[in-house]
Amino acid sequence: MRVLLADGHTQVRWALRTAIREEPGLIVIGEASNAQTLLSQAQGLHPDLILLEWELPGAPTGGALLSALRDLDLQARVVVLGRQPEAELAALSAGADLFVNKAAGPAQLLAALRTLAEVGPATCA
Repeated sequence: MRVLLADGHTQVRWALRTAIREEPGLIVIGEASNAQTLLSQAQGLHPDLILLEWELPGAPTGGALLSALRDLDLQARVVVLGRQPEAELAALSAGADLFVNKAAGPAQLLAALRTLAEVGPATCA
């Protein structure tokens, strides 16, 4: 599964990349630190999975970035990473396939990614 990381924090992207490197079947194909870079890379790289920070720098509020990603018709699953409990409902309502709290740690994130990998590519309606 080809993964695109989108988080405004260099250290978080490093930690995600390091954890994913240990997981068979997952490969990081790109990284973005802001919304504009994410949209550009997503369109060019066609990832299977996007790990998206809910409060990504440069992203409009209210899930508009998720809508913009879906408008690209990428067939990619989107896992939103956030810190605020209220962000989960907002992200899922906006079209995220899954929400993972950043405080949960890598084991929970990798378990979620394994589940998504078993299900296969998304079909965006």
